Amino acid sequence: MYSFFVPWCLSGNEKSFAAKYVNFTIKQPRTGYGMEITKDLTIPKLFYEKAKKYGKNKVAMREKEFGIWLPITWHDYFENVKYITLGLISLGLTDGDKVSMIGDNRPEGLWAEMAAICARGIGVWLFQDSLIEEVKYIIDHSDTKFLFGEGQEEVDKAISIFNECPKLKKIIWDNPKGMRNYDQDFLISLTEVQQLGRKLDQEKPELFEELISKGHGDEVALLFYTSGTTALPKGALLSHYNMLTMGRNLMAIDPCYENDDYASYLPFAWIGEQMMSISCGLQIGYTINFPEEPETAQENIREIGPHVMFAPPRMYEQMTRTVQVRYLDASWIKRKCYELSTKIGYHVADLKFAKKPIPWYWKLLEWLAYIGVQMKLKDHLGLSRVRNAYTGGAAMGPDHFRFFHSLGVNLKQIYGQTEIAGISVVHRSGDIKFDTVGIPLPETEIKITEEGEILSKSPSVFLGYYKNPEATAETLQGDWLYSGDRGFIDDDGHLVVFDRSKDVMTLSDGKPFAPQYLETRLKFSPYLRDSWIIGDKLDYVTAVVCIDYAVVGKWADEKKITYTSYPELSQKPEVYNLVQEQILQANKDLPEAAKVRKFINLYKEFDADDDELTRTRKLRRAFVETRYKEIMDALYADKDSVHIDTTITYEDGRKAHIKTDLHIKLVKD
Repeated sequence: MYSFFVPWCLSGNEKSFAAKYVNFTIKQPRTGYGMEITKDLTIPKLFYEKAKKYGKNKVAMREKEFGIWLPITWHDYFENVKYITLGLISLGLTDGDKVSMIGDNRPEGLWAEMAAICARGIGVWLFQDSLIEEVKYIIDHSDTKFLFGEGQEEVDKAISIFNECPKLKKIIWDNPKGMRNYDQDFLISLTEVQQLGRKLDQEKPELFEELISKGHGDEVALLFYTSGTTALPKGALLSHYNMLTMGRNLMAIDPCYENDDYASYLPFAWIGEQMMSISCGLQIGYTINFPEEPETAQENIREIGPHVMFAPPRMYEQMTRTVQVRYLDASWIKRKCYELSTKIGYHVADLKFAKKPIPWYWKLLEWLAYIGVQMKLKDHLGLSRVRNAYTGGAAMGPDHFRFFHSLGVNLKQIYGQTEIAGISVVHRSGDIKFDTVGIPLPETEIKITEEGEILSKSPSVFLGYYKNPEATAETLQGDWLYSGDRGFIDDDGHLVVFDRSKDVMTLSDGKPFAPQYLETRLKFSPYLRDSWIIGDKLDYVTAVVCIDYAVVGKWADEKKITYTSYPELSQKPEVYNLVQEQILQANKDLPEAAKVRKFINLYKEFDADDDELTRTRKLRRAFVETRYKEIMDALYADKDSVHIDTTITYEDGRKAHIKTDLHIKLVKD
């Protein structure tokens, strides 16, 4: 499941209000905006139409290489996709075959995906940092026939699992670095695939157009594997019609334009990136920009200055952290200017949230704050030209949300999931409430069951799970998609998403509580990287905290505190006092039963490679509860420390054995 915002808890009034809206349905009709999407239209047909329309006269994408932005026209885009498509046909791809891709965001990755769909295959993306076992599971489960790997690292992963995946026939690589001594007969370069395509094109010059014309909107286009917070990932089947109607309905609310720029830096395996690059990008025809490396993404985004941005909360959290750290390092006068501009920005943002008029003198102060501080901050973050910024994929706390609006960034919360092609609910400009996720997209209905579960219906609801009829029957009942999320509709028709139903805690006073709300409040501190809130049906709430090693390390250096590693730094008494200050700040305004009473600093950060997080950085609660059961037990016992003897896994598969003692601290007001 995909994106939700978390209010702190339901009071008695809110409980009765939620009950009032049981089985309440909100529906948005189709608007007059957006292109017409029929069941005959497919992604390849739309791609063909755009390529013929723009040709050599418009840049389809750019990639930064060796410090230079290299333009790729729609003609170049079309030619590359065409010959890869025909090359795959030459290698034996037939209707419905799965073609997987793994690698960073690069033009070649998008070409491979588009080629797979144009060849009447089904595209499957894997996260670039997936461990070998994850790669094996998805390649085997999806019955992948061809695998595109960016370079040596991805090829090595593929080779190691090749014999365990009987359907896999060819591994196609692009980057030649380190590939000189690889001579397996199942390996082939992307260049060779394109050469095969050119040869086939000479023999059958009409074949490419024939392949594209065969498609139908109800056919499967893409197979996305969900993040698997509770079990093995499930493969969601999305049709051309699913993807294109979602893009049309989002663009009907927040239109983009063909001269806009979009920065593609999030994994293509995430439905959110596919929303912008494929669902919306193809319909609008804006330019997609690829950073040089993942590590330079923020710098490259600043150079591009995109007009639209979509990212999970962790990206916005990192931006906030960057600003906060720079504030801590700034001179006294710069800190005071920042504090004043922020105070003005927050006040004006709160007036807008409340839909109150902004007095002329506050508009003047807002302009001065923008000229003096905010303009430079937005430019540094790459947000200087953004009209609409979206966040989804996990919970974002109100502190982060209000921070960006205080800078004048039109940040909107969305709600959706892979199974509905990415998005079903979004804020409208001028009607933003940071404790909701907005109202449904056009052609979308939202309904709340008696149990408080959120149901969705739209033309973008998926076809089902691949090779999993039981899960399909449970999730897709009639035309309604059962989300597994708990929420209600407020007086303004906005959807409030409380949390995943299975994650809602019951506090000691019997009230429900969404742990992610407190976790996101803690992460607003620049010193804290992650947190895990515990307390379901227990006497009090506790927290397991992961410090930000770089930020806390710098703080420790300034305080002349010596340390040699993350585990040692995390257990310093001074660091515990620092973390306690952040917890006290987060505890403010919370009811007594929801306040953190004890906490422990973990010896490491939560990591997807250790199965503690999904690849989109959502906490696997069931897993961490099992893995750190000793810590949980100690937090609710009369102990001041707990001994840890465990193993951690690195991305390359190496393991490290760790023995340490973790201190437990009582939070004192």
